Amino acid sequence: MFDKITIIGCGLIGSSILRVVDKKKLSKQINIFDKSKEASAFIKNNFPVKIFNDLAESVQGSDLVIISSPLSSYKEILLTIKSSLKKDVILTDTGSAKKEINKIVSNLNLDNVHWISSHPIAGTEFSGPESGFAELFNNRWCILSAENEKENHQLSLLKKFWEALGSKVKFMSFDDHDYVLSLTSHLPHAIAYSIIRTVINNDDKFKEDIIQYSASGLRDFTRIAASDPTMWRDIFIDNSDNILKVLDRFSENLEEIKKAIKSKNSDKLNSIFSSTRKLRKEIIKAGQETDKPNFGRK
Repeated sequence: MFDKITIIGCGLIGSSILRVVDKKKLSKQINIFDKSKEASAFIKNNFPVKIFNDLAESVQGSDLVIISSPLSSYKEILLTIKSSLKKDVILTDTGSAKKEINKIVSNLNLDNVHWISSHPIAGTEFSGPESGFAELFNNRWCILSAENEKENHQLSLLKKFWEALGSKVKFMSFDDHDYVLSLTSHLPHAIAYSIIRTVINNDDKFKEDIIQYSASGLRDFTRIAASDPTMWRDIFIDNSDNILKVLDRFSENLEEIKKAIKSKNSDKLNSIFSSTRKLRKEIIKAGQETDKPNFGRK
């Protein structure tokens, strides 16, 4: 599919991309750059790739360059590699917020570079190259965003690349992407962090009981709250406008529940709780979840 691919950053997502590219032979050569010596050593010892210590050198001659590092590192990376990118290279990423990053790329005025942002909606609570696996993207959505929404050769090629990785592909504008993800991903993470902080700030007297008798609801939130803190710090900063808006709406809904509880308004509570069940069924129907009890866990 490509003669040469460069992956910058080999955490969970980057190393999972590497695994599929290697497994399916989607590139004749795979270049890797990761500022972590431990990550680079792990990749070098386990995969047939070329490891670079020089970031600019790692992208030279590559047909596809994938930035898969924390959002806060993008500007430095782009400034370093911009003069080394080959003509007509496809430049993409895997970040969870797009609008601010697109501004950085646009301001650099990269000539003969096809910037098409990618966001694979896939991941786990684990991080690092040892956590990656080739099946991570199977039947998961990948959202592509670009200034020019018209189908072209590069967009079509990147779409085929993600489909080869196992993903379903959807095109979305940068603004729409950030708004939708603020609801579907960023808000749940903000709530999860808040819930776990509430739990761990409880009286230490009950700490062992809380751990031992944690229900599945709390356990699911601990999984979300165990995600990479650096990655999520950057997401909350880059998509702050959208996240603050949806948090305001969440606070209003939470206040409505508090008032219904305080007034012991059973009809109101029943109405609130009944109204939310439909979404669960629609998510299952869309194939984004299983209808098996307890999320299909054994």
